This record gives sequence, structure tokens and C-alpha cells, in this order.
Amino acid sequence: MGTGGAEALVAGMARSGAHYGWQSAVASGGGHRAEALRACGVPTFTVPVARRRATGVLRATTATKAAIRTFRPQVVLAHNVSASLVARLAVLPRKLPLLTVFHGVAETDYTGAARILRRTSRTVVAVADATADRLRAAGVPDPVVIPNAVFPQPERVDRTAVRAVHGVAPDAPVALCPARLEPQKRHDVLLEAWAKVDGDAVLWLAGDGSLRDELRQRAAELGITDRVRFLGNRCDVPDLLAAADVTVLTSDWEGMPVAVLESLAAGRPVVATDVDGVRQALAGGGGLVVPRRDPGATADALRSLLFDPDARAELAAAGLASVHREHDPRLLMRSYDELLRTAIGAS
Repeated sequence: MGTGGAEALVAGMARSGAHYGWQSAVASGGGHRAEALRACGVPTFTVPVARRRATGVLRATTATKAAIRTFRPQVVLAHNVSASLVARLAVLPRKLPLLTVFHGVAETDYTGAARILRRTSRTVVAVADATADRLRAAGVPDPVVIPNAVFPQPERVDRTAVRAVHGVAPDAPVALCPARLEPQKRHDVLLEAWAKVDGDAVLWLAGDGSLRDELRQRAAELGITDRVRFLGNRCDVPDLLAAADVTVLTSDWEGMPVAVLESLAAGRPVVATDVDGVRQALAGGGGLVVPRRDPGATADALRSLLFDPDARAELAAAGLASVHREHDPRLLMRSYDELLRTAIGAS
């Protein structure tokens, strides 16, 4: 429950659930979002992350069983595949209905994911149409599509102050990439693209992960260390969005990236790879899609926005209208409310 799109969705749903008559608890590996939920009265339970190891699954199952005994839920909503496996093992003695929210996996992993989900979950929710199509092709018969939404997160610090903290001039173009430093996100492609962007533009990388040292070295090799800031894991993304001009995401695959939706809601145009949920999120406007693993096209798209305020403003207006129309959290919550109550009624 730290930085990440699924984590943001869980936190938003848990905070909003009371308006729909829910009493919610969150079982997770912990993190700043879990701490914030606990501070506002949402019960939280610590479950070690399974990490696809048998011993990890057993430890996570034991902790989840303890959380279920304490909270006594009527339904369990698991996010992603490993959590679904753990939750199924934990709820078996109580025969609780288990639903899964599937945020996506790499294309080669869909067959394995579907094999697990068919055995664990009464209903599988896909966060994007393309994700649902891939699940069906892999053997999940009737996934329900509920597109992700962005819950309000007002910035707490103004644009100039945030830039000052990070040593960036008020008028310097800034691109923000809010993504874990992991292979899926292809920061290597982004760094190669950034080396092709001239001028005094600055790239903020908000996130941490296993590739941090490798990416720092690559930035040095490309001679762009002075124009790239590694910001680490952040709990102030709304502030960073307010201080940036453009958001960029060069992932190999995505479900329905909440980072893109948050950018649109903040009035920030997006440059992102043309993959599944990204394509759907930007279908109504708000950004430019580029081919996967194409530094040249990514650089061209970034240049066209970073140095053109009018182009940014036009895309920002389209993105705001689109995200309010297609990704309203009230619509998401009503959809989940109906789904969960149906599952409880059928149990």
C-alpha cells in the first residue's frame, strides 16, 4: 500500500465506502497509504507479500486468515493474481465470496493468470476493455469491466514551492514520470528519449525499484544526469503533478494506469506508449500515444508539448473533460457496490 495505481484505487475505495454503506478493512504489505487509512479510522491488517514463493504464500495466507477472523467480512475483494490465490486459501473454511480486481500482467503471463483466477474467484473485474479481451482469450469466461477512476487528491504545496525544493526554475519545462523503477515501465527507453530532448527541460522520476542504480548509470552514460532527477518513492504526487508540465509513461504494458488518470485530472497532458488501458484512458483526449520502445517518437512527442504552452493547454482541457466523463469515482463506486452486494446475496 505504497506508491502505485492499484494501491491508489484500494485507498480511494476504502475511504469512500462509508458513503455506500460499506465497512471496509484493508489487508496489505503496509506502506504510506495503509498508514493514512489507519489514521482516518479504516482498520488495516499487515500481510507479508507472497512474492510467488510457497513459503511466502503460506505466511500471507496465515496472516489473511487472522485478518478475516478479526474483521469478519461478508465479501473479500482481492487485487491481482497472487492476492487472489492467498485470499482463496484463507477464505476456504468460511466459504466467503471472493472477487478479484485484475490490473493486468505482461502478455506472456495471461495464460497462467487465467488458470489461477478460474479456480479462485467468483467474479473477475478487468480495469480496461483490452484487459478483459485478453482474459477471455486466456480462458476467463465473463470478466466484468469497471474502468479505474481517479479519486480527488488536492495538491498541498503550490507549483513554485515544489519546483524550488527540487532546484528547478519557475519557467523550466518539466516532465514527470510517476512509475516504479522496474522492467515493465521501460525507463531505459525514456532516458534514451530524454537524451534527444534539447533545451533546459528537466525530467522527474517519481518512484523507486530494482533498476535504480542501473538507470542512474545509464543517465550518466547518456550525459543527462544534470537534467534527470531521481526523486524516489513519493507520497506527494499531487504536488509533483501541480509543478510539472507533462506526464510521461513508456511502459511495455499497462492495465488502466491510475497515474495517467491522475495526470488528466490535474490538467497535465500525457505522453504514453500505445498499450491496452493507456489507449482507452486517452481515447477521449488529453495526451499523445507513441509506439512501444521507440525513443525517437517519445522524444518528438515530448518536444511538441514541453515547449508549446498552447498545445499543452488544448490537450489538458480535453483530458479534464474526458476523465470527468469516463472515470468518475462515483460511477466506479456504484458499480462495485452493485457487484459486491450481488455476491453477498448469492452466497
